[in-house]
Amino acid sequence: MAGKLIIFSAPSGAGKSTIVNYLINKGLDIEFSISATSRLPRGNEQNGVEYYFLTPDEFRAKIANDEFVEYEEVYKDCYYGTLKSEIDRIGVNGKNILFDVDVIGGLNIKKQYGDRALLVFIAPPGINELRNRLTARGTDSPEMIDLRVAKAEYELSFAPQFDLKIVNDDLQKAQLEVEKAIQNFINET
Repeated sequence: MAGKLIIFSAPSGAGKSTIVNYLINKGLDIEFSISATSRLPRGNEQNGVEYYFLTPDEFRAKIANDEFVEYEEVYKDCYYGTLKSEIDRIGVNGKNILFDVDVIGGLNIKKQYGDRALLVFIAPPGINELRNRLTARGTDSPEMIDLRVAKAEYELSFAPQFDLKIVNDDLQKAQLEVEKAIQNFINET
């Protein structure tokens, strides 16, 4: 039997990846779905671990071949998406699948899987705090930070469409709140 889908979305810098990594390390009955992207790796990111890194042309070829369950061009030539083969890889063993995707991708997955999917939005405590986090990360130019903040304001407008919204103003509290919600969702029949 195929497992349940747990979908996380958030503006860049809201703490989504930190919370997802926390959940993975808690030993819950979940496996992480590795997204594909056409952006370059940051820091120590490795292909097939954090993302499947593709060139924009490789990404577009996979779109043309209908290899994605969802995808979006987030910025010009910067795509993110979930490969159908990744869902098959995890689902074949009946495992619950954990997604870390953008808001549009999350809503698209939820639309396809309905009650089998839990859609979780991680929100920053505010736009100014989000800008501080992005700046402190030290991985983006000031221009890219401005683009990410503008996108975050847009993404926050989708939060009411999610099953669960967690404001990450206290990381430990947010982690525990998400963990409890995931356990409850997995254990529902």
